[in-house]
Amino acid sequence: MPSPPHMPETIRIFLLSNHPVIRRALRLLIESQCHLCVIGEAPCEDAVAAACQRPDVLLVDCEPAHENWRELLPSVLAAAPGLRVLVLTGERNPDFHSGLLRSGVFGVVRKADPPETLLKAIRKVHQGEIWLDRATVSRVLDQTIRPRRGSADASTEPWRCLTEREREIVSLVGEALSNKQIARRLLISHATVRHHLTSIFGKLGLSNRLELLRFALRHGLAGDRPTAGTPAWPEDAPSAQVPTGLRER
Repeated sequence: MPSPPHMPETIRIFLLSNHPVIRRALRLLIESQCHLCVIGEAPCEDAVAAACQRPDVLLVDCEPAHENWRELLPSVLAAAPGLRVLVLTGERNPDFHSGLLRSGVFGVVRKADPPETLLKAIRKVHQGEIWLDRATVSRVLDQTIRPRRGSADASTEPWRCLTEREREIVSLVGEALSNKQIARRLLISHATVRHHLTSIFGKLGLSNRLELLRFALRHGLAGDRPTAGTPAWPEDAPSAQVPTGLRER
């Protein structure tokens, strides 16, 4: 008998917003989708308690004025290491977005984006990818890569243990390419890319692709920043969103 088709797992989401109307609207949107489930909602001040419920994705309505949330974020991540945090914001400033990324969130979606963008970001963040818009990707690379270029101290270059092919892959991860795009660029199979990433994680003592992105940026290994003609990442991402495709393998 043929095996039954694989059923996608249900993604458990906890909503944080100081506005009950926004929480209700987000719940209605999310629960209109198959395999998405809201397990709870609360004001942002209850973020640590929400994290302790171990949702797959913590969706946070956050604005620059919500400094209390930014202060709570380290405690949230300490309470639930590896928690996928996705921020929904009306703020368009890339500096605000990149600051959230450095604080440990996995993605930022603008309130001006279509609802489909938020739903796709939830799924991609759950898979271990980072979701940022193009302007934020460029800003992060500008702020992080350029000051680091030119360092030649071998003691600060742990990436020297990588093979030439592995360095190519690290560079392409920093260039905002998904595994499939890396495979096409290097003319290798998707499985081979995954194999190389597993080897890279082991050699560098990293546990996921978010850590690899930070490593690449910190050591100036990321490739060229995205240009206006760069395809959205992952493929077919809506609008100008460039989810920095960092799927954990």
